[in-house]
This record gives sequence, C-alpha cells and structure tokens, in this order.
Amino acid sequence: MAIAETFKGSSISLNRTSSFAMRLRICCAVLALASTAVAGHHMKHKVEPRQNGNTNIPLMVANWCDDTVYPGILTQGGTGPQNGGFQLKPGNNQTLYVSGDWQGRVWGRTNCSFSSSGQGSGNNGQACQTGDCGGALACKTPGAAPATLAEFTLLGGTDQTFYDISLVDGYNLPMAIVLLPNGNQQLQQLDPATTNPSCVASIGDLAAQNFNPYSNNQQFLGTSSNSPLPFETKNSASTVANWCPWDLQVSPPLGPGNGVYPYPDSNINRPPFDPCYSACAKYNQDSYCCTGKYDGSSRCSPNYYSKVAKTVCPDAYSYAYDDQTSTFITPTGAGFQVIFCPGGRSTNIIASK
Repeated sequence: MAIAETFKGSSISLNRTSSFAMRLRICCAVLALASTAVAGHHMKHKVEPRQNGNTNIPLMVANWCDDTVYPGILTQGGTGPQNGGFQLKPGNNQTLYVSGDWQGRVWGRTNCSFSSSGQGSGNNGQACQTGDCGGALACKTPGAAPATLAEFTLLGGTDQTFYDISLVDGYNLPMAIVLLPNGNQQLQQLDPATTNPSCVASIGDLAAQNFNPYSNNQQFLGTSSNSPLPFETKNSASTVANWCPWDLQVSPPLGPGNGVYPYPDSNINRPPFDPCYSACAKYNQDSYCCTGKYDGSSRCSPNYYSKVAKTVCPDAYSYAYDDQTSTFITPTGAGFQVIFCPGGRSTNIIASK
C-alpha cells in the first residue's frame, strides 16, 4: 500500500449521505452475555439519558500500516475527545477518552498534507486524498467518501453498546475493532472471537487463505488459539485485488493502447492502494442510498457495490439496511481499539454464529 503524506490531488466528491446519521437506528434485542448478538433493523438510535460527563472510556487508535495515517474522530453524542484528528505514524498508537454515552465514528485519512496552521495545503484547502474533513487536521465534520468507518453508540437502549465497521461510505483502509473489557467483569466473560471484527479488502494487507496467526502461542486482535477468530477464506488475492467495481474506483487505471479495456477487466493491474466509493457515495441515488421511496428494509436491497463489499468483508456494513449481519452488541462499559491495517484477513464472525 502506498499512502505517502504528500498531497496527490483527487476529484473526491463531497456530496454524500452520512451513513451513521442515516442508519442510527436501535434494536432492543436481549443480549446473551456469552456471545455477540446482532440487531434487527435499527430504529433511530435513542441514546439513554446521560449518567455523567466523565470521559473515562478508553478509545485507542493504532496505525499498523506502512505509511502515516491521519485518524479523524467525529462526536455525534456524549462527550468525545478534544482532539478530532492527528497524525499517526506507522507502528504508533494513541489513547483518547470518551464518555460512557459517547456516540461517534473513527476513520483514517490518507495522503495528507497540512500547513503549519493545521489546514490543508492542497487544492481548495483540501488536505487528504481520502477521508478529508474540510481540510482541517482536527475534524469537526464527517470525512469525505470513500472512507472505512468504525461507528459506536456506547449507550444504546437497555444498557447495550452498538458498534460496527461500515463500508456504506466506501472503503479506503483495512480496519479492525478490538473490544477492551475496561475492568468490567461482564465484558471479561465475553469471547473475544465474537467481539473483534476485521475488514481487510486491500491486496497489500491480505494474508493467505490458510492464514493462521496463532502459532507459537501468539495472539491476534485479542484472541488466541483457544478461541480463534473465524476468518473469511473463500477470497483469493485475485478477487480481493479486483473487488471494487470499475466505475467506483477513486483512481481507475488508464486504458491501454487506444483506451479499449480487455474483458474481463481483471486483466488490468490495479494499484495496491485502491480506494473504492460506494454506489451511494458516488451517485447519491435513492435506490443506492435507501432514501426517498426506498427508505425501508423491505424497499431497499443490496446493490452491485454492497454485494461485492460483503463478499470481501462479511462483518462490515455494506448498505443502509445491513444491520443483521454487521451490528455488534455488548453490555455497556467497554473501551475499544481501532486498528488501521490490522493484517490477516476479514473476519466472518456474525455469519458463523
């Protein structure tokens, strides 16, 4: 993957629908403490009345990529970290703190260039090729598509926490979420193999189909050989390299010769870092975004983007009504670690339950 810090320019559209705002719906299903439950269709996420303003829930952000990433953090409820964005060099991590009723998202920005004032130094004040938030280092607005999102509602109904990895706005970086029990006995009883999803849809970060990270008693994303993560095993390096539909690539390769592409287009080499718009983010059509007359689980179906996104990242949100196969629910009180470029393969936790 090549996501150098220098600004390279792009034609990313800022005309997008906020997937989190569009999908903040809540399920009041009862959670069995020994496993991760999944929600039915979320109604509007109704955050419980705030108990206190203490920001004592850890939110760790780690960069396992080969290049610098600029995390963006947006608070949509409760009390979030004062710092809405920062530079995170390879191998580094940063621990922030949020309130127990925090609601928000975390994403990674790539190919960024900022002036000394913390503003973008690229065209029209843009700072980053993907995930840009109005050119600001400290984000106060959502990141521009495409961006892989980690979404959290820490205090949902009936003392439950909801979280997910979302590709509804598109995909730019591999991502994993690791639950941190934070000293909570209920959470310590959960099996980490049911709570820690990962989405790896970049060829440069993908492990082999027989990936086994547990040799020599090693741990991976908070799990061990005693209870290993279920990984997606069907996709090959070729399918992951070519999953993004041609029209949704941020930077599709130039046509060979006279501009006529061979069929299938898999004969064209694609770059290791290949951000992908969702159909909703690219075209903003009701049928793709589940809005207007398509706003409803019975009226909105997976589109051509969401279908292929789901094949490479089974545990990730692929479109607005993908709740049952992408929402993770635990008791409240957990902290979380968001990891960019976790390596390995995508998990298949929910479908394997």
